[in-house]
Amino acid sequence: MNQEETKKKRLMVVCSRDTLDGAYPSAVLAINAVRIGMDATIYYTFSGLNVIRKGVAAKLKFYPSGPLGAIPGMAQLATGIMKKKIEKAELPTLEDLLQMCQLEGVQLIGCHMAMSMFELDSKDFIEGVGIANASDFLKLAQQADITLFT
Repeated sequence: MNQEETKKKRLMVVCSRDTLDGAYPSAVLAINAVRIGMDATIYYTFSGLNVIRKGVAAKLKFYPSGPLGAIPGMAQLATGIMKKKIEKAELPTLEDLLQMCQLEGVQLIGCHMAMSMFELDSKDFIEGVGIANASDFLKLAQQADITLFT
C-alpha cells in the first residue's frame, strides 16, 4: 500500500453564521466525516464565532429567509418550531453536538482576525477550541479533500 492509499481524507468546514441553520450543518457534516474515517476541522469566523462562545450555542436562533424573516417576532416563533423539530427528531442539542464533535476528534478553530475585530479572547470560547489566522486556515484547507462553507 502506498502513502496515497493510507492518507486520511480531510474535510474543512467554514462556519460564518451564528444561526441554527448555520451551526448544525457544519457540526453534523464534520462529525459524520470523522465517523467514516476522515479528519475534520470547523473554522469559525465572523458571527460564526458565537457558536463556540461559552453559553451562546443554546441561545442561537433560526431566521426564516425572505419576507417572513422581516416580520417582528418571527425569529422567536421560527426558533421555537425548529427546536421542537430537532427534539422530535431526537437530535442532540447544539451544545451536546459540539461536545460530541470534540470527543470524536473534530477540530474546532476560531478565526484570530475575527476574534480581534470583536474583542474576543480564547477564554471566551468553550474548552478545546484552537485559534488560527487566515493563512493558517488556508494552509490546512490546501490539504483538504473537501472544503465547505455553511
